[in-house]
Amino acid sequence: MLLSIIQGLFKTKTKQTMNELAHKAKAGDEEVLSDLLFAFTPFIKKTASFICKRPIDEHDEEFSVAMNGFHEAVMGFDSSKDASIQTFAHLIIKRRMIDFIRKEATRNEKELFMQADEEAATSEQYFLLDKQSIHTYIEEQRTATRREELIRYRELLATFHLSFDELTKVAPKHADARKTAFQIAQIVAETEEFYDHLMKTKQLPLKEIEAIVEVSRKTLERHRKYMIAVVLLLNSDFVYIKEYVKGEII
Repeated sequence: MLLSIIQGLFKTKTKQTMNELAHKAKAGDEEVLSDLLFAFTPFIKKTASFICKRPIDEHDEEFSVAMNGFHEAVMGFDSSKDASIQTFAHLIIKRRMIDFIRKEATRNEKELFMQADEEAATSEQYFLLDKQSIHTYIEEQRTATRREELIRYRELLATFHLSFDELTKVAPKHADARKTAFQIAQIVAETEEFYDHLMKTKQLPLKEIEAIVEVSRKTLERHRKYMIAVVLLLNSDFVYIKEYVKGEII
């Protein structure tokens, strides 16, 4: 019965009622939590697939990570601070997925070191392939990737008539203002209709944004260029550039 109600809410998009169900689950209602997890499964798959840039299903480890992220979002949801459980869940799932991807990358590097040690021990022809040479190679690859990301990001900004020099000038000077602008950019990046509007028109849907955030139109206009740059970064695959703003991401 409850599941059918939830499925009906997805069709009518009753944000307030969905938030209320999230609060019930957070308060300990196991039935509501179970039904929310089931009903949101397509959303969880879609979010995981979007982040991994490939299809994800129940058999993938990434799906388990995303499911745990949704559970964490329900347990940490606060309607007085977060726009909706779906938006908040998307942000938390994305953060957990990125953490998982980074851990996997680190594990693969360690395996590469171990493999190199084993090969070096069995044959003298591999004596140069020690940890230091592998580390140097990996660092060179990272440096090249960072350089490539910066070039691609600069080119992407240019299509919106933005540049690094200009962003340095228009970025919010105060930490609170920068945090607010960054969080609004996250909402835009994770809201399909807002993001589509930006990509089609090269402009933020300021009227729609103003309706859901407690920020004046004047402030939105002032930070418009900075927010566009952040949205483009968040929805990109620029892994190393994102490291610089990791502390800002919810």
